[in-house]
Amino acid sequence: MRIFKALSIAGLDPSGGAGVIADIRTFTTLRVYGMGVITAITLQNTKSVDNISSVQADVVSSQIKILFSDTVPDAIKTGMLYEAEVIEAVSEILIEFGGKNIVVDPVMVSSTGVKLLKEDAVDVLKGRLLPLALVVTPNLHEASILSGIAVEGIGDMKKAAEMIKDMGPTFVIVKGGHLQGKPVDLIYDGMSFGMFGGERVEDKKPHGAGCVFSAAITAYLARGLTLRDAAGRAKEFIIERIKGSGQIGSGMDVIV
Repeated sequence: MRIFKALSIAGLDPSGGAGVIADIRTFTTLRVYGMGVITAITLQNTKSVDNISSVQADVVSSQIKILFSDTVPDAIKTGMLYEAEVIEAVSEILIEFGGKNIVVDPVMVSSTGVKLLKEDAVDVLKGRLLPLALVVTPNLHEASILSGIAVEGIGDMKKAAEMIKDMGPTFVIVKGGHLQGKPVDLIYDGMSFGMFGGERVEDKKPHGAGCVFSAAITAYLARGLTLRDAAGRAKEFIIERIKGSGQIGSGMDVIV
């Protein structure tokens, strides 16, 4: 029996709402064997992020190297990387070992407003990691930072997608969950734009939805789907998961 494999390279959220734990839970739900490399340890629960400790870049490299010396995943997701040195290390290893189906979720700010990517790391992310990506999946705020323009509507999303595409990824998906009205995600391949419509789930704003969405894309890529099919399936998956989200503590909802 073929075992499909996916790797999450991301931060640790002890509550499991986001980061590596949420990614591996998503992989498992979609019948993909999940592996994880920790880039940073956050002190957080469902209410707040109190502190962040970055894992040293050489330790991140060592985690990936020992894994890749034994097995190379069918798809790879990067999430919270936090520091420029870590981004450099991850990029070098992915090039060295020929990592494929790379999904870059450019995590920059937590749901509670805490910065998860240092300012001096943004240019390194754009220059080193984005050229390796099959797809990058920014939300409106992340698309604004990457492109340097304010992204507030569909027209802005298209402009930002074009600018981000010029940084090297094969596809760009700008997530429109924070748009006014009906949420729409935009996909761009350098030639044409596509839209993924969705319903807004009222009274549900779970922590980690972006992590789960990009993890679902990664899982479907690992199973052999094309990027467009993977993104469409991931959109359906995240809507259903948001509907089923709930509280495990006294803070934000989590996706279970």
